[in-house]
Amino acid sequence: MSKSTKSLQPSPRLSVFFDARFTRTTHHDGISRYGSCLLSALLTAVEGTEIDVTMIISDEAQLALLPECSWVQLSDPTSPAEVAIAGKLNALGADVVFSTMQTMGSFGRRYGLILTIHDLIYYSHPEPPGDLPLPVRLLWRAYHLSFFPQRLLLNRADAVAAVSETTKELIAANRLTDRPVQVVSNAAEAVAAPARTVNRHDAKTLIYMGAFLPYKNVESLIRALEHLPGWTLHIASRIDGRREAQLRALIPDRARVVFHRGISDEEYARLLDESTALVTASREEGFGLPVIEAMAKGVPVAVSDIPIFREIAAEAAEYFDPEDPRSIAHAIDRLTDAGRWAEQSAAGRRQSQVFDWAKSADSLVELIRSVAAHRKTNN
Repeated sequence: MSKSTKSLQPSPRLSVFFDARFTRTTHHDGISRYGSCLLSALLTAVEGTEIDVTMIISDEAQLALLPECSWVQLSDPTSPAEVAIAGKLNALGADVVFSTMQTMGSFGRRYGLILTIHDLIYYSHPEPPGDLPLPVRLLWRAYHLSFFPQRLLLNRADAVAAVSETTKELIAANRLTDRPVQVVSNAAEAVAAPARTVNRHDAKTLIYMGAFLPYKNVESLIRALEHLPGWTLHIASRIDGRREAQLRALIPDRARVVFHRGISDEEYARLLDESTALVTASREEGFGLPVIEAMAKGVPVAVSDIPIFREIAAEAAEYFDPEDPRSIAHAIDRLTDAGRWAEQSAAGRRQSQVFDWAKSADSLVELIRSVAAHRKTNN
């Protein structure tokens, strides 16, 4: 009788706080989009379960780019007040906190903590994003001088989420943590589009969407135009005047490069639809959302032969040596064959669906429960 009564007791509620303070306020960057999409999928995944989710923001303007959810407003993650954030979350009754970054304050915490690693790019390419405040950029450079600070941060957590298998392997190869590491994958927002009815093998149009930091290697894409007479490269993303001038100086004679300086989602979709391929010559990447989103639309991709692109694109891409403009041109030229173009268009649509936000949310739920159970057993 007592056993039956016990089985009918409701499961205790699990209060999970999702750190969404790295969300932008007007348009997403990669980490902002990762957090917003993952949170949306997580809210669906926990419906009807014992898990209650509250998101943490630092600016109410962030709500415009986040799903509808219970929220609390705490300090900016780059402010000195970050050292005291654990006390505030203790007071709010947090059982588990998930952060989309690895820098969250944790001193004095009484809850489970999951931190996220997106990539290790900035150890080999230490230039920080230019939109960060100067003090943060200086700390950024100091932080990436060795792996020691990273190890200290990650080992404060109960578990670590990696956005790809490639990142998980890099964490292990560099012995960054002794905590459990689980993949909570990035993914595309778009579902696979219907099969393409227009073959763009002869459009001679390329599109690049991304940042302009040195590791993005946009220079090689421009130099490759010397070996692609008659082609046009559209650079779709926002770019400042100084960086644009540096890239314009590299354009070969009679080559055509169009700088859009940022475009709407509708205009970007139109350019993709009219392009032979999306291209990127990145030396390293954390995931490569523009690549997988292009594939979802049936647009073939020509990309650097690096591990993360092999992971996300598999056989649905044309690969090249990012340091060799001739190699880039040869990979693109393969897509001028109508049959090859159609084959890679269809393969990309299929491959893009391997990465799915619902699967990522399920992985995160599993990790949350594992951390909660471990802390209950050991506390």
